[in-house]
Amino acid sequence: MSNPSDPAKPDATGMRRNLAQYGDAEFSVFLRKAFIKALGYTDDALERPVIGIVDTRSGYNACHQNVPDLIEAVSRGVMLSGGIPVAFPVISIQESFASPTSMYLRNLMAIDTEEMIRAQPMDAVVLIGGCDKTVPALLMGAISANVPAILLVTGPMLAGSWRGERLGACTDCRRYWAQYRGGAIDAAAIAAVNDELAPTVGTCSVMGTASTMALAAEALGMMLPGGAAIPAVLAARRRHAEQTGTRAVALAAQGLTPDRIVTPASITNALRTMLAVGGSTNALIHLTAIAGRAGIRVDLDGFDRLGRETPVLVDLKPTGQGYMEDLHRAGGLLPILRALKPMLSLDCLTVTGRTLGAELEAGDAPFRQPVVRPLAQPVYASGAMVVLRGNLAPDGAVIKQCAADQGLLQHTGPALVFADLADLAARIDDEALPVTPDTVLVLQNAGPKGAPGMPEAGYLPIPKKLMREGVKDMVRISDARMSGTAFGTIVLHVSPEAAAGGPLALVRTGDMIRLDTAGRRIDVLLDDDTLAARRRELPASERAPAAARGYRRLWDNEVLQADGGCDFTSFVPPAVATAPVV
Repeated sequence: MSNPSDPAKPDATGMRRNLAQYGDAEFSVFLRKAFIKALGYTDDALERPVIGIVDTRSGYNACHQNVPDLIEAVSRGVMLSGGIPVAFPVISIQESFASPTSMYLRNLMAIDTEEMIRAQPMDAVVLIGGCDKTVPALLMGAISANVPAILLVTGPMLAGSWRGERLGACTDCRRYWAQYRGGAIDAAAIAAVNDELAPTVGTCSVMGTASTMALAAEALGMMLPGGAAIPAVLAARRRHAEQTGTRAVALAAQGLTPDRIVTPASITNALRTMLAVGGSTNALIHLTAIAGRAGIRVDLDGFDRLGRETPVLVDLKPTGQGYMEDLHRAGGLLPILRALKPMLSLDCLTVTGRTLGAELEAGDAPFRQPVVRPLAQPVYASGAMVVLRGNLAPDGAVIKQCAADQGLLQHTGPALVFADLADLAARIDDEALPVTPDTVLVLQNAGPKGAPGMPEAGYLPIPKKLMREGVKDMVRISDARMSGTAFGTIVLHVSPEAAAGGPLALVRTGDMIRLDTAGRRIDVLLDDDTLAARRRELPASERAPAAARGYRRLWDNEVLQADGGCDFTSFVPPAVATAPVV
């Protein structure tokens, strides 16, 4: 057996891991110690297990402004357990501050995370994230690096209040903005609402992408039990961080790596949890990418079958009425998993070193609460999401039916096509726009390549002239994404996208489109010959096939479509298994 104290061996530990290459391994250790001693470390300290802590704070990222407190608490847990904590930065992504979209930067953050874990000495790593794309990016990078890893989220913000009504980011952002656009409230009122939408640091207080991914990651087994829903500003969040640091030292000792935790069965548990909480459609893309890094292919038809049998159990906006602080008071993820227990794979290993089933047995006793419903009394019985196929989406599309106008889930109407985001912005509020409540709004060229970055533009605004008539929802179709905090009868992730030659590019204003949610279909009512003729008439793309340089070139050349998780082809190993396991 090799000696882990020998810096020339691949299983070296602590400061002897991942050495800079000088051709003399002992000199590499000597030089490394010389420089880190400038920070005041002793030789005794430097012989202990090293626990890396990913620092994702930024002055642009209010969701992560408690990260310094969390690093302090994690470090305390590490040191109490005999390890040495070392924080290191990776890029920080905040949804509303990232241009052109945070999704465009998710893969860059995953690359950054993976390479920094590989490059620096650490026996285990604590991943601290929160805002939407950071959690999947951190998990993607850690799975690829396959060093013992544990996730800690920053936690949701608390809800605010305006004129006696609870409200919070960002479902209420969209609801009040729609009222302002329609003339129901004035500029002074919307400014007052703006002051209360994000009253504390932390991630969105509703079941958006950040909350969905936190709960899914806990169900996946990559987070200590109870950590997903604790609000960012509570002392319990810091205590959970300390416990995470303690557990990271044990993970290092046990050598418990992500490849033993992220399996087809645990991915299925995460997908089922996403459905049961009425989660964000974005989470499907992210879990597909996370699974892909582990060599697991997410089958959309299998996911749809999962959705048919998994009702929505959590009464939170945008599907219900509550906020994440309410879910925390109701027990967090634990009552959700207990309700889903007959549907879960309970023998999946978690970062605790125990199985999911063992953790459910060890959890606090259940109590009466109004937020998490039993299976027999769901918030929404038909399943949160539906996978659609048809001549508009041969590789799939998704609709969050639990957040839609139920009367529009079966609908046929004429298309009104917007060629891209600029066209949408220029015309959506034109008083001469040929639009009625039955019109189907279609946005092209907003997918992974087309925008680029697949922005959250799928929540096309209702034209102002219809809003003044009281129209609150319409069927909308695009190759874009939408925020998990949004709502409406919105078909998303159409694959292949228009910019990649998908059928969405062939739709013209006036074409009849049929949404058949029950039949899992989205079709333009044209025959194959007409579609073939239109394809021959498509003009050559005005956009260059690849950008001249830099990350944009990597994105254009490598990004997968939505059904592949929008990861980069070079970072996804060949699939050796499939999820969901049903």
